[in-house]
Amino acid sequence: MRKPLVAALFALVIAGAGAVPAAAAPAPEQSASRVTGADRATAAPALAAVDFAGTVALSNCSGSVVRLPGSADGDPALVLSNGHCLETGFPSPGQVIVGQTSSRTFGLLNSAGTQVATLRANKVVYSTMTDTDVTIYQLTSTYAQIKSSYGINALNLSDTHPVAGTAIKVVSGYWKRIYSCNIDGFVYRLKEGNWTWKDSVRYTSACDTIGGTSGSPVIDTATGKVVAVNNTGNESGGRCTVNNPCEVDANGTITVRQGINYAEQTYQIPACFGASNQLDLTRSGCTLPKP
Repeated sequence: MRKPLVAALFALVIAGAGAVPAAAAPAPEQSASRVTGADRATAAPALAAVDFAGTVALSNCSGSVVRLPGSADGDPALVLSNGHCLETGFPSPGQVIVGQTSSRTFGLLNSAGTQVATLRANKVVYSTMTDTDVTIYQLTSTYAQIKSSYGINALNLSDTHPVAGTAIKVVSGYWKRIYSCNIDGFVYRLKEGNWTWKDSVRYTSACDTIGGTSGSPVIDTATGKVVAVNNTGNESGGRCTVNNPCEVDANGTITVRQGINYAEQTYQIPACFGASNQLDLTRSGCTLPKP
């Protein structure tokens, strides 16, 4: 989960407050606490331009309009954020939410970070904080309608596992800030409070993300595709506590990295969707947790 709004909201949930209240700016989200070049041998590949276009600001988190490899222009658009950014509160360990009605709104940003539209969801397609930390909303608008009305393309979601060393950018629609760093490695298990996530992305220290950046897309700067969703960081050196996740290896050894931040991979998501951006958790290859 993520900081400022993170700690406060987490505390509310743990205290039994239930639904997470919307945060007025500048207080950020709760915490549950991302092209090719010429073929000349000597030429460096060109990097994808990474800016704010297609990202969104939530009431207390960040997110992005995302397109799956099989999505069509006429499909209802999807917004990707964190499970702990769900407006009805953190999903419990083991809980998976599908098809929940929602009327949540999102501020759509252009390349300069200016809000050009307010988009609206009609349902929570999928949300969980088990194994991963993700919420996927379905919008009332299609990709084609968003492009036609506002000139904004969705971000493309990668369906392949990223690699260590990859240069990335974490793009926060809430703060309108872009962080640049690299994937330092992958964490067998990342444990925070009662939640445990698998195969998490660890950033190098340059991505010093803060509360409100939860749900930000993590973009591979070489491809321009989303490879993860930003979700947490160890703030004060605590061991496996809220706002202080710890790394657990396959042997159960615990490592604490104060000041280091993390994301959850998203390559598993496309395999769980069929035609028309419809969720189908029974599809072959779908490994997302099921209700």
